[in-house]
Amino acid sequence: MRTFDLDTPLMDLVSSTQRSAFRIRHSVEGILVTGGIGSGKSSGSGRMIALKYLQAGYGGLVLCAKPDEKEVWQAYCRMTGRESDLLIIEPKGKHHFNFLEYESATSAGISSTDNLVQVLKTVIRAGQEQSAGKSDDAFWETALDMLIANTIDLCRMAYGKVSVQALYDIVQSIPKSREDLQDGQESDEVKPFFKAFIAARRYVMDQIDAWHDKQPKHMHARWADDALYEADILDALPDARLLRVLDSFFNETLIDLSDKTRSIVDFSFSGFLFRLLREPLYSLFCHGRSTLTPEDCLEGRIILINLPVKVYEKSGRDGQILFKYCWQRAMEKRDITKNPRPVFLFADECQFFLHEHDQATQTTARSSRIATVYLTQNLHNLYAAMGGEKSEHKVKSFLGTLASKIFHANSDETTNDYSSKLIGDAYFVDESESTTVSQNFSQTRGRSLKLERVVRPEEFQRLRCGGPLHDCRVDAYFYRQGDLMNGRNYIKLTFNQNYQPDYTL
Repeated sequence: MRTFDLDTPLMDLVSSTQRSAFRIRHSVEGILVTGGIGSGKSSGSGRMIALKYLQAGYGGLVLCAKPDEKEVWQAYCRMTGRESDLLIIEPKGKHHFNFLEYESATSAGISSTDNLVQVLKTVIRAGQEQSAGKSDDAFWETALDMLIANTIDLCRMAYGKVSVQALYDIVQSIPKSREDLQDGQESDEVKPFFKAFIAARRYVMDQIDAWHDKQPKHMHARWADDALYEADILDALPDARLLRVLDSFFNETLIDLSDKTRSIVDFSFSGFLFRLLREPLYSLFCHGRSTLTPEDCLEGRIILINLPVKVYEKSGRDGQILFKYCWQRAMEKRDITKNPRPVFLFADECQFFLHEHDQATQTTARSSRIATVYLTQNLHNLYAAMGGEKSEHKVKSFLGTLASKIFHANSDETTNDYSSKLIGDAYFVDESESTTVSQNFSQTRGRSLKLERVVRPEEFQRLRCGGPLHDCRVDAYFYRQGDLMNGRNYIKLTFNQNYQPDYTL
């Protein structure tokens, strides 16, 4: 097995006055690439990074915002001899990933319900944050968590498995008032919620009967007291305790919520489930046996989710965030002493794919050997994606976890000012001269040190953007924290849009 030494160089960083190396250890510390429309960030630095990672044998996950990204990555894999490693999840394709099956099978010591709750909640809240919804309301979040968890537990207890259709049917038929609860229990037509509860009670009663038959006869005298009998059942049978929790939640806690809160919680969950029931998400992520898993990337596979947001909009985004979060958790669980292969997460227009756990994941990405590559036009895209209160602090915290940053041509004032400040200030010699002509002639010259920005914000507007006008050359400033390049934390680079790899694996 390849060792993937962290000090292995991936590419040379060369300017007119500086030379340094970008190594595997730098890649797993994360990269952010910014640049305005037509700046060459995708065809310049983004292309170079992708090819170098493929050449080095990385596995990876590619998320798609634009319709042409599948063809772009197919070309990258051809150029680097990695065509056989590319696995594409797309409508009418041969690969799909059943996240319900996968998360239920990879609990690793925790409840599979907790796994599913985390996945579903993460995707739902990512959408809420982008629309500046209830993402910062702790009460709303807790209520949503409880609804998801209890519905999953009811479904599993009633039917022995979890399906999106069963979850949706149960949520849609939950009584919204005590009158609805009474009517549902007395109605000749049994709705899915009541069917599930009947099946769950029957399942628990069978357990109680089996347990009761195994108990010694002297316990029967003790059970003359109903309270003691119930206490012994709850102590002996976890499913009996869970059924009591479910009964309390659905028939008391949820019904007593205010109409406004209840409608927000119900609609958030059922609306997401509704999208999962529709194509292409149902066939790709909710049905049948998985043909691939995130762990395939640890063997050098590149998984591409061809559901471009510009085509499939919210459904495409939801499906990709769902897989991304499952993938991130799988990569964090692996033992790098047994499998040290770096894996990349590549997202052009990354603002479409951000979720609430990205910052926490990135803080440990180095130890998990996850090489994150996020491309976006400007910081405002990230502010909008991380909506809600304190979005600026969320973005700044997230950016701090990406050690390398590449700044292309940009007309966004906020992004250019951030880039300039990040590179920092330096002392420059300021020469001054004054001349006085009166009765006597005098001339004074002076020199002083003046603290100025090393790269002025307006400098980013003058960088070359590639194309025939600039001989396919793209300029950018490369910033790296901590590891200096010839005594500086930045270097000005030029990327060739026609770069071709000079070797394959």
